[in-house]
Amino acid sequence: MSRFWSGIVHNLQPYVPGEQPKAANLVKLNTNENPYGPSPKALEAIRLATSDTLRLYPDPNAQALKQAIADYNQLDVSQIFVGNGSDEVLAHIFHALFQHEAPLLFPDITYSFYPVYSQLYQIEYKSIALTDDFSINIDDYKQANSGIIFPNPNAPTGRLLALSDIETLLKFNVDSVVVIDEAYIDFGGESAVTLVNQYPNLLVIQTLSKSRSLAGIRLGYAMGHADLIDGLVRVKDSFNSYPIDSLAISAGVASFADQNYFEQTCTKVMTSREHVVKELNELGFELIPSAANFVFARHPQFDAAELADGLRKQGVIVRHFSQDRVRQYLRITIGTTEENQQLLAVLDCLI
Repeated sequence: MSRFWSGIVHNLQPYVPGEQPKAANLVKLNTNENPYGPSPKALEAIRLATSDTLRLYPDPNAQALKQAIADYNQLDVSQIFVGNGSDEVLAHIFHALFQHEAPLLFPDITYSFYPVYSQLYQIEYKSIALTDDFSINIDDYKQANSGIIFPNPNAPTGRLLALSDIETLLKFNVDSVVVIDEAYIDFGGESAVTLVNQYPNLLVIQTLSKSRSLAGIRLGYAMGHADLIDGLVRVKDSFNSYPIDSLAISAGVASFADQNYFEQTCTKVMTSREHVVKELNELGFELIPSAANFVFARHPQFDAAELADGLRKQGVIVRHFSQDRVRQYLRITIGTTEENQQLLAVLDCLI
């Protein structure tokens, strides 16, 4: 610790990202990256944008990217906010929309950046326990709050909340913002973006890191009422006027233009997920129903930490969490057919 740190830094417990190992020949199933590469059109767009024009600053509004997102989702460009990955978008949301007197509400088992941002921006929060089967009970959120946020599908469980339940929550919670974090929505869920024009308190977050295979580019976005977007822009322009670089803008626009590739890769991931679920069940694992590009599994006869260690020793990396309620679960990203088979073969030997 440094005596030069501000008081808030001393108390921070930073987010711990998934491991990015340097060793070669590993089956990396720990950070929910898409096993298939970006759209060839996105890669070509990056190549074409790599020119002398990089000496110029990018468009501070990323207007072309906003327009592509708006067109894809049948919204107005004034309803779109873009950031350097959805984590930056979330940071601006916490800063701009959740700093009120009542506590922010989110699940006890959820994306672990939420309590970190709450600490950073000194936001009081209340974690709401998931049910015994790791479902979100919307009745538990019918209480005073400064906002509500959760992923759908939830992470790390992968469980999906029905759109009708989200609409019920929006109708009850008209005086604060409800944020639906849809990082994994394209792998089997129905997006709440269809509700944006009906509910001015709804903000939907998505990313190009998962279903569009652009995790290395860092692009995320929010969709909601223009007043909510304006609040985010005010915070962004008080922090960094140029969060989206020129290459990222080009890649994002091209990705939205390649619908066939997007649908094909999502379908491959979902098909592989069902195969992995079937095989894990046959090995005796118990799984939470998943609508994401990962599964959340436990084996009643084997310790999850020991299984994770055994997998690692055989070159397969999965994610293990130390939180009490999920300590016996492994979060396993869906990989290529070959990666999935290697995972299952190693597990077959371990158990």
